Amino acid sequence: MEDVSDPPFRAVCKDNGADLMFSEFISSEGLIRDAMKSRKKLDFEEEERPFGIQIFGGDEEALGMSARICETVNPDLVDINFGCPVKKVAMKGAGAGVLKDIDLMVRLTASVVKSTALPVTVKTRLGWDESTKNIEEVAERLQDVGIKALSIHGRTRMQMYKGEADWTLIGKVKNNPRINIPIFGNGDIDSAEKALEYKNRYGIDGIMIGRAAIGYPWIFNEIKHFIETGKHLPPPTIEQRVEVCKKHLHKSYDWKGPVVGILEMRRHYANYLKGLPNIKEYRHKLVRLNTLEEIDAVLDEIVKTYSGFQFTPAKIELIDYHYNCPLN
Repeated sequence: MEDVSDPPFRAVCKDNGADLMFSEFISSEGLIRDAMKSRKKLDFEEEERPFGIQIFGGDEEALGMSARICETVNPDLVDINFGCPVKKVAMKGAGAGVLKDIDLMVRLTASVVKSTALPVTVKTRLGWDESTKNIEEVAERLQDVGIKALSIHGRTRMQMYKGEADWTLIGKVKNNPRINIPIFGNGDIDSAEKALEYKNRYGIDGIMIGRAAIGYPWIFNEIKHFIETGKHLPPPTIEQRVEVCKKHLHKSYDWKGPVVGILEMRRHYANYLKGLPNIKEYRHKLVRLNTLEEIDAVLDEIVKTYSGFQFTPAKIELIDYHYNCPLN
């Protein structure tokens, strides 16, 4: 998730049960040009492992070179993004734009596999549009050139994030007798019940969570606990929500600096505080403050004001986040 799944966000997700995490997607062209923003996205902490770096691009040589650059920071795997649907990526023949040319997708993937000793995985969608849902062919051909796992978002590129994700084709890929690599499903998982239902119905090897974790990283442990026990964990208290929000904020401040770290954190407060009555005034304060001390003080005040408030488990709203290219 571009501009979302940075090290501060990943830290709170790891704390709350995420098993495998990926970097923000990184332009292969940016990496080989040594662009500062692209290089910075390679940063990760040892505590994040297993960890994958996700790259995108439409040029075989550039993707192969970027995979070799990724090797220098020693991640656990390299992931190729063939799923990002936003115009500025797809219309340049990268991300989901590659879905219009499956032969090119295969060549790009083969180039990365040949360029690195790291395991290579792919994230993609069902197809470009309703008439080209070719994910079954794609899965077989990408497996044949050496990928080690495939993650599938249950929408086409033209759907963007509209409508309901269709998991039936994800299930067909998983149950294809030719497929022997792990298949991970993605799209619209917003509750522990749905995660278990889809796991059982479609037989997938794992579930990718994107938008549902924004401001609610507890979803990972909630899903795992429900699958293991059939019971729900209690929703996080206001004290727990603010504690995690503060950790996210402080890590953002340390990693991005006092200006960008505070500005980019503003998008997260609404989700951390969702469900609290009459919270609008506090949210307005939080997005106007510019120092860590002032924000911490407001968060402490929220804890005092809502201490003892009983949150009720609720379906998570999957907001259509478009910072640059969300992943889910």
